[in-house]
Amino acid sequence: MSLTSALNTAQSIFNNTGTQSAIVSGNIANAGNKDYVRRQAMISTSLDGASVVKIDRAQEDALLRQYLASNSQDSAQQTLLNGLEDVKSVLGGNDYETSPSSYLAAFQQKLGAFQTSPNNAVAAQGAISAAQDLANSLNNATASVQNTRAAADKSIATQVDTLNSLLSQFETANNAVKNAVNTNSDPSDALDQRDKLLKQISSIVSVNPVSRSGNDMALYTADGVVLFDTVPRSVQFTPTPTYQASDKGNGVYIDGVALAMGQGGTTSGQGSLQALLQIRDDVAPKFQNQLDEIAKGLINMFAETNSDGSSTKPGLFTWTDSTGAVGGMPPIDTSTNPATSPIISGLAGSIKVSSAVITSQGGDPMKLRDGSINDPVPAPTTPPYFNTNPTGNGGYTAQLDKYYNAMSAKVDFDPGTGVVGFNTGSGIDSNVSIMDFAANSVGWLEQYRSSASDASENTSAALSRSDQAYSNETGVNLDEELTLMLDIEQSYKAATKILNAVDEMLKSLLDIAS
Repeated sequence: MSLTSALNTAQSIFNNTGTQSAIVSGNIANAGNKDYVRRQAMISTSLDGASVVKIDRAQEDALLRQYLASNSQDSAQQTLLNGLEDVKSVLGGNDYETSPSSYLAAFQQKLGAFQTSPNNAVAAQGAISAAQDLANSLNNATASVQNTRAAADKSIATQVDTLNSLLSQFETANNAVKNAVNTNSDPSDALDQRDKLLKQISSIVSVNPVSRSGNDMALYTADGVVLFDTVPRSVQFTPTPTYQASDKGNGVYIDGVALAMGQGGTTSGQGSLQALLQIRDDVAPKFQNQLDEIAKGLINMFAETNSDGSSTKPGLFTWTDSTGAVGGMPPIDTSTNPATSPIISGLAGSIKVSSAVITSQGGDPMKLRDGSINDPVPAPTTPPYFNTNPTGNGGYTAQLDKYYNAMSAKVDFDPGTGVVGFNTGSGIDSNVSIMDFAANSVGWLEQYRSSASDASENTSAALSRSDQAYSNETGVNLDEELTLMLDIEQSYKAATKILNAVDEMLKSLLDIAS
């Protein structure tokens, strides 16, 4: 080997080890960065010596796609579960102590006590107080459900803004990748940034990346809607600040196409947006319908009919319509013809106990026993009148018996209150007592939540496995990097020995020449 060849070899080693050590140092510095993909210097040997020909990035497209899909599914499932937990908290948490079902049971118990002692003013007041608690529970539940919808709507608006921002950032990163490829420079940092944005986008909406020439990339949703193609597509949403039960939320549009909401406890949604739409437009409205049917059942059940049967009016429970006026009798549901008996949206939010039986408002609790809530003052002496106990018999229980038995009797509720065929094929039975209907409402919510909880464990585990598999292939292993650093150090020492040997030989030649 000539001295020139030896010098060239040493120089090549120094150049290669310098590049290698810089790359390994970068890997070690980013060992804890989940968005960093490991680099490696690829060395090629030729007649002119060894040289670094490119920086290879440990990219695994198949594993990245799997991670993106798992991330979308888990994000949707966790979002749905959180929303269901919020609805559950409306009813008092694990024991559902503030649910209408609990207050119905308490009211029936107090009504039974009054039925046993019909001349007892304390028992009468206890029944009225329990009725007020029941009405308040329906009012509060309605307000909380609508607040849940408003919160979901606000989250949708935030997620849409975030998604638009991420797509804009993706355009910048994608252009940086294309520019690096076109100029034969290292695109690794830009690729890391682009993959990081893909992960963040996938938590909001499903994303299917499609690679094209020049390492360009286009993005589509799982349904084939364009998210990004050269430029980001617009994601549009108009928020609704507050919600009433009858309000319909606005849709989310990606490139002009409406985004569908998720379905079921094991949600079909991918990404948080579809799950939020499911909470706002499916879960909460259905639960609100159940509350409204309970309220309608109570108003009809405790209504008063005058002595000749010519008029029926709300009795113990009444309500106010959208104009603020006292509403008339709501239609009674019949499962055979639900079109003639629609759910009255928001009825549970306006149900109240008639002031005619509330002592603090000048009323008389005994009117619950006598059935005279709708009689004018002074009461009429001849029919038609609403008082079924005109003689004032202290032991009169016919009206109380009727009310008490009605709470356990089967009646028709609107079948649209539950998800028919939900998971196991069961829904809320439309022909049950009001007590059973209220209990089934809690059961429906708990079944929905339990199904979502089980599914969330599965999606979380799947995401963890996908993340681990992707990290194993693309992440930094400190042991491997430190071992490689030792190998680089040995190469550097070898180059140093060659250089020292050349130096000694040159000194010897100079000494001879002198």
